[in-house]
Amino acid sequence: MTFIYDSKKAHIYTTRYTFGSTMTNLFSPIQIKNLNLKNRIVVSPMCEYSATDGFANNWHLVHLGARAIGGAALIITEAIAVSPEGRISYSDLGIWKDEHLDKLKEIIDFVHEQGTLFGFQLAHAGRKASHDKPWKGGKQIPAEDENGWQTFGPSPVAFTEGEELPVELDKAGIQKVLEDFKAAAVRADKIGADVLEIHGAHGYLMHQFYSPLSNHRTDEYGGSFENRVRFLLETVEAVQEVWPKEKALFVRISATDWTEGGWTIDDSVKLAALLKAKGVDLVDTSTGGNALARIPLKPGYQVEFAERIKKEAGILTGAVGLITNAAQAEEILSSGQADLIFMARELLRDPHFPLRAAHELGEKIKWPSQYERAEWRD
Repeated sequence: MTFIYDSKKAHIYTTRYTFGSTMTNLFSPIQIKNLNLKNRIVVSPMCEYSATDGFANNWHLVHLGARAIGGAALIITEAIAVSPEGRISYSDLGIWKDEHLDKLKEIIDFVHEQGTLFGFQLAHAGRKASHDKPWKGGKQIPAEDENGWQTFGPSPVAFTEGEELPVELDKAGIQKVLEDFKAAAVRADKIGADVLEIHGAHGYLMHQFYSPLSNHRTDEYGGSFENRVRFLLETVEAVQEVWPKEKALFVRISATDWTEGGWTIDDSVKLAALLKAKGVDLVDTSTGGNALARIPLKPGYQVEFAERIKKEAGILTGAVGLITNAAQAEEILSSGQADLIFMARELLRDPHFPLRAAHELGEKIKWPSQYERAEWRD
């Protein structure tokens, strides 16, 4: 069955579709605006910490290209910084200058050649910027040190004890971030990106604004729920000014802070309804990242949040978090908990997971011609 979603009409049409020998949910196509996904498997953004001055290289080409060969319907890049100061680390991808575009376009073109769609996750790390690579300890690098810089946030509140305080963004600083997101969206469209995702999760800048744990402002960007979500909604509006209306726009949020006094799933449902009203097409539903918290990790531990947002806000959702096998992914979709399956670590372990999952579910899908001799035969 194909689901065709029109955010302006705010409901879903259904038409019959026969795909392969059976018709599983995981391998049924879906159309979101002009985004035609051949299945429901999305390569979730995964930081690779392998860029220099924001420039993509052959690591990114091979890493992302392998997942396209493996059969995913959509690949979304790691958090790609809209400004140098918006990077998590000095090795993050960037899209803050035109010079970044040539290699990114090469990657997009290769991914498209495999029949896979491509998206950018536009991001600003806020107070969680200026950190070292994880395999080098991942600690914050002081602003005065090599590879370090001054961080910014909604309030001068550090993420963890011992880290440098971020500088509170003033109105001019907020406007600069909005312009940076806008310019990044123009560049992404110029080189053929199919979808944009605004990173509003995991304790990065947008999340820092909407969570009361990190936002202690008293102006129109702080205090009430409406004020704290203002910056994210303004970012959506800024991107929409330049991003083609026929192209899909996603937003990733953290549905809960997992911390008393923090952001909650009830807040997320309210935010998702506002995002839907703005014309956002899908909420990529993650959790946590804005405070040190005890998270009850288990298979699919975040799916329930995607389900609530989907059902109560009436918007498409993506489920993510310890989804590791075909049967689990199929159950999430067949039970109506989410519309897309965002996968990360399992696709690091096995770039060809979609090919294997189709075999396990009894689906017949097209393999790359170069790999057909390895296709499972019944």
